[in-house]
Amino acid sequence: MARIMHVTALIVAAGSGTRMGGDLPKQYARIGGKAVLAHAVDALLSHSKIDAVRVVIGEGQEDIAREALEWRDVGDFIIGGATRNESTRNGLAAVETSHVLVHDAARPFCPPEVIDRLVETLDGDAVAVVPVLAVADTMARLDDGGLGEAVSRDGLVKVQTPQGFRTEQLLDVLEQSDLAGAAATDEASVIRAAGLPVVTVEGHAKLEKLTTPADWARAAREMEQDMVPRTGMGFDVHAFAGPGPIILGGIEIAHEKGLAGHSDADVLLHAITDALLGAAGLGDIGEHFPPSDPQWKGAASDQFLVHAAKLVRAGGGTIDHVDATVICEAPKVGPHRAAMRTRIAGILELPEASVSVKATTTEKLGFAGRKEGIACQAVANIRMASA
Repeated sequence: MARIMHVTALIVAAGSGTRMGGDLPKQYARIGGKAVLAHAVDALLSHSKIDAVRVVIGEGQEDIAREALEWRDVGDFIIGGATRNESTRNGLAAVETSHVLVHDAARPFCPPEVIDRLVETLDGDAVAVVPVLAVADTMARLDDGGLGEAVSRDGLVKVQTPQGFRTEQLLDVLEQSDLAGAAATDEASVIRAAGLPVVTVEGHAKLEKLTTPADWARAAREMEQDMVPRTGMGFDVHAFAGPGPIILGGIEIAHEKGLAGHSDADVLLHAITDALLGAAGLGDIGEHFPPSDPQWKGAASDQFLVHAAKLVRAGGGTIDHVDATVICEAPKVGPHRAAMRTRIAGILELPEASVSVKATTTEKLGFAGRKEGIACQAVANIRMASA
């Protein structure tokens, strides 16, 4: 039977994240090369039972949110308010589906089975449904700064997000409730205060909220455990043609001859680009930037490398190291190696220690030995989530 209920995931990302420290709100900081907000969006966008994802951001955060989410389809950003519930109300006003999952951007890793449980419960006519985890630790009250009376943990749970609701009903309750100000920390609290039932389903440890630097370190470790190393190889060659200079490793090098190619013929950046695409299983440079396409005629090759790096990171990957060997008799690479390394590290947003550039000759054998052109081979090591 076809599914009649439609669901929008509404991610509330309007906070300032002051408890995390630093100037950047925590939802825009990166874990594994990808913004926390992007992790949250990807988990929901990829789920078959989510029809749309919308994002509520703080006023003035449009540029940083756009940079964090890049190509992801979340519609126009919704501007939040001064409180959590103001932001949620603004978001709900833009939701066009019958049901909504309201999610904290600071919970970046939402397992698909939790979404399954929420949607299935909503489809059973629940007013509201939230994921919860039983409290395992001993609980106690503080008494003048010391440990006071123990509190029974029987029946205590930690309430997580996403939280599922009927869209119109949640909006009505938020608009009418006295708890719609700063006092309410989540939408389920407002629903309960209105006397409406809230159903619970099993949550997940991965939905723990990022609040402190220690939480951040924990999330990074958990992500590392789910990632596997992958290696890609790249190779490119360009013939000498026309007058110099040449572009190699993103820098200009004086030479009596230039390199033939549809773009700027930067053989070093092309090889690294192919290595990154290969490691991520994303084809080769020709598929992404066809030489038959006139828009790439004379194009600077740094944009090819930026594109490959963004694709790796958009897939949740981390670039660990790139190593390249330039093969030619001339020009001499040694005097320019440091500058190339610095330039490539800058393009890839990596420390220079993660970039290696070497050079060799073919002992005057073959086309490189005859000074007919330059070749380059590259290896890229990345980590990506296991399939």
